Parts: sequence; structure tokens; C-alpha cells
Amino acid sequence: MLVVTSFLKMARILIIEDETPMRTALKDVLEAEGYRALTAADGESGLKRALEEKPDLILLDIMMPKLDGYEVCAELRRLSNPVPVLMLTAKGQVEDRVTGLDAGADDYLVKPFSTEELLARVRALLRRVQRHGKSAAKLKLGEVQIDLARQTAVRGRKAIHLTAKEFAMLRVMAQTPGEPVTRERFLDAVWGYAAFPTTRTVDNHIASLRGKIERNPDEPRWIKTVHGVGYKLEMEQE
Repeated sequence: MLVVTSFLKMARILIIEDETPMRTALKDVLEAEGYRALTAADGESGLKRALEEKPDLILLDIMMPKLDGYEVCAELRRLSNPVPVLMLTAKGQVEDRVTGLDAGADDYLVKPFSTEELLARVRALLRRVQRHGKSAAKLKLGEVQIDLARQTAVRGRKAIHLTAKEFAMLRVMAQTPGEPVTRERFLDAVWGYAAFPTTRTVDNHIASLRGKIERNPDEPRWIKTVHGVGYKLEMEQE
């Protein structure tokens, strides 16, 4: 516990927010908790600072000049930068959350939000980094190679078409390889709360994903069912 606490308090958090009052308030809140806060006032300078400063976490607004939050996040992932991203926005529709998550965000918080909830989300993301390290940007599943940042997949030299949601599901499982991910977690991270009425949607997408990746989808080698829980990704051992 001491190691985790020390890491959390030393964490460097980049705030990319164009509204000065909100940017200042976030900085004050984070520094009061012992974090080191960095700031940027637009998407372009925020992306540049993220690449140069290599923060442990990014708080990212969506509606900004020069580059919006979706573009910043997508560019980070295109460059295989795995820094956790918590999107902060006034946009609360399911479609907006899905767009942000598909762009590579790790979590989503709708304004206005409480200080307590913000700090809880920050702690959760930083604990994930501490526990699991940076999740793999590229996966090798037998003869299939997947680039999660660039959203490409190939078997040998042949391209495999995966949907944005299938890439997002792989990203969620790759964050905790070998550990089960619940259907509810998939719905939250990939579709957003209440986007679908049942968890059958997750099962259907897993079946589709297995059909594209597994040599024998009926006896999967890589995407395993954890009965009564959900699914897990088995990584190839070096």
C-alpha cells in the first residue's frame, strides 16, 4: 500500500482545458491532493506537452480550439502513446461517450462533476497504471498481429477488418491480460452506461471477434470465457 500511495502522490497530471477558471480549479484541486499538475490551454499545445512531458495521466476537455479532445486522444493513440486519458466534457450523450472511448480515452466524466468523483476517477486510473503498468499497444496472438493504437490487424500479410468496438474490447482486455473482464465493464468502457439493455451485446461482439482472430472459434486460444464473469485475453508467452 505504501508503494501505491507514494506513486499516486508523485504522479504528474496534465490538464488540457481551454477555459481558464476550470483549468485553474482543476490545478488547485490536484495540487491540494499532492499531485504535480501541468496545464495546457488548447489541444495543439496540450498534445505537444503530452509528448514532451510524458505525464502519468491526462485530464482532457473535448471542446477546444485548434485540436479538440477527440483529435488529441486519437493522435496520442496513433503514436502508440498509452498514457491514461480521462475526458472531461459537458457532452453527456451516449454517442459522445462512445466517440471518446473509441478515440482511445480510458474514462469519461461529464461536467458538472464533484471534486470527490474526479479524484476517485484519477486514483482509479493511476492505480491501474501502478498495478498493471502501461498496457500493450501491440498484441501478438499467434499469427495475428494487432496494433491497438493504429487500429490495424493482420494475419500474416492479410489484413483483418475489426470494428472500432472490437478494437476497444481488445484494449480493455489488454489492460489486464489474463484477468477476467466483466460484461458490465465492457458495456461501460466500450458503449457507455445504459447504451444497451442486456449484456448479450457483449457476447455477440466477442463471438464476432473470435471469428476473426481465432483459428478455431469454438475452441478459442486467445479470448477465453470466464464462466459467470465475462472474458479474458490470454497473451502469448515469450
